[in-house]
Amino acid sequence: MTRFRPFAFVAFLSVCLAACASAPPIPDAATGAPAFDLERDLAGATTGKGAFRTITGVNRGFTAKLNGFKEGDTFVLVEDFFYDDGETDQKTWRFTPVGEGRYMGTREDVVGTADGFVDGNAFRLEYLVDLPRANGKTTRVRFKDVLIKRDDGSILNKANVIYYGFRIGRVSLEITRAP
Repeated sequence: MTRFRPFAFVAFLSVCLAACASAPPIPDAATGAPAFDLERDLAGATTGKGAFRTITGVNRGFTAKLNGFKEGDTFVLVEDFFYDDGETDQKTWRFTPVGEGRYMGTREDVVGTADGFVDGNAFRLEYLVDLPRANGKTTRVRFKDVLIKRDDGSILNKANVIYYGFRIGRVSLEITRAP
């Protein structure tokens, strides 16, 4: 019979909390930059270079080729991902305006809908995704994205990946106009 060991549990919890606390926060919207406009700033061809990192040591680089366009009242953003390990993937966002600076988004792997809103020169987006695992099962995680428009027109996308309240991963992507 196993005994509950409070010291081991407290030590484990302390390590988990320290990992979360030591992580750099997602930057807040900077002042002075032009307001973020989803349908303008991501329209047309853009490209990004980024990485997905987890607390377990995964560091997976990728390039993203994005194409944004209007389809009726919906803004469509097609994302083609090219991972450094050779894998490719495509995801398509569909954003529908639901109020001043507010959007509802859908994507193939998003559970339900994503909530997005403009916050000065930033666009904040929150959604759930069922990530596939090697055993064929999935793990449901929450993404909290912040896209920040910079003075030079580039966009910095930072996302935290959260599982049961703990940050288990980060995505960072620098988006610029395609040449």
